[in-house]
Amino acid sequence: MRPTEVIVIAPQSAFTRVAYLRDMNLLQILILAFVQGAAELLPVSSSAHVIVAEKLMGLDPTSPEMTLLLVMLHTGTMFAVVVYFWKAWKETYFSSAKAFWLNLQSVMVGTALTGLVGLTLLEVIKHVVAGNAPDFEIEQLFGNAKLMAGALAAAGVLIILSSRLSANGAQDMSWMKAACIGAVQGLCLPFRGFSRSGATISMAMSLGVARRKAEEFSFALAVVLTPAVIVKEALRLHKSANAMTAIQSGGLFHMIAPSLIGMVLSFFAGLLALRWLSSWLEAGRWHLFGAYCLLASLVVLWAG
Repeated sequence: MRPTEVIVIAPQSAFTRVAYLRDMNLLQILILAFVQGAAELLPVSSSAHVIVAEKLMGLDPTSPEMTLLLVMLHTGTMFAVVVYFWKAWKETYFSSAKAFWLNLQSVMVGTALTGLVGLTLLEVIKHVVAGNAPDFEIEQLFGNAKLMAGALAAAGVLIILSSRLSANGAQDMSWMKAACIGAVQGLCLPFRGFSRSGATISMAMSLGVARRKAEEFSFALAVVLTPAVIVKEALRLHKSANAMTAIQSGGLFHMIAPSLIGMVLSFFAGLLALRWLSSWLEAGRWHLFGAYCLLASLVVLWAG
C-alpha cells in the first residue's frame, strides 16, 4: 500500500471506512498487534499507543472496524494473561473453597465499582461534551491527542507516586481496597491514555498491597471486564451502517480476518510483556514505567 493511499481518510463514505481493514497489509497488522500486546499489559496505555500507530499509518482509530481490531487485540492479550497467571491463581484464588469465595468477592466488588464509576463518568461526558446527543459514542474522543496526552501524564505521575509509597507494602486485599482499585479502573474506561494496569496496580500498591498480589488482582479484574467490553464493541459494530455495508457487499471475511491474525500475534507479544512487567515490578523499577508515560505524553502531543 503506497503512503498516499493511507493518508487520505476523508471523506468517509459508506465504503471508505470499511476499506481500512480490507486494505490493511500484514505489516500493519503485525505492528498494531505488537504495539497492543506489549503496551496493553505494561502500564503504559495500549490504547494510546495503538491509536497513535493507527494515525501514523493513516488509519482511522474512531471507525467501528478499527475498534473491532482493537478489541480483538485486547482479547489476544487477555488470553495471554490467563495463560501467564493461571499457575499463580491456582495457588491463591483456587487453593480452597474458602480462598476462592473470598477472592471472588473482592473481584466482584472491584468490578461493581468499575461499572458504577465508569458508566457514571460516561454519562457525565455525554452530557457535557455532546449535550446528551443520542448518537454520541465515547470512541469519538479517541482521536483527541491532547486528551490522550493528559491521561498518559496523569498515569505517569500516579505510577511514580505509588512506587514511593509502596516500599514496604505487604498487606492482603480487602473489600475496601478492592472497591478503591475498581473505582480507579472505572476512571480508565473513557480515557485512552490512562493505563488500566498502571492505575490499578499503582492504587493497590499505594494502599499497601504486596506488589505480586497487586499485579494478580489487577489482571483478574481485567479478565472479568474484557468479555463485557467485547460484547459492547460487537453491538456497536452491528449497529454501524458502514459495517453492515461491508457485510452486505461480501466483505465480512476481510473485516474479521485481520482481527483474528492480530489477536494471535498480540497473544505472544502479551506473554513477553508480562514477563517484563513482573521482573521490573519485583525489582523495584516500577517508577520507570511512569517516567516513560510522561515522555510518551509529549510524543502523543507531537504526533497529534
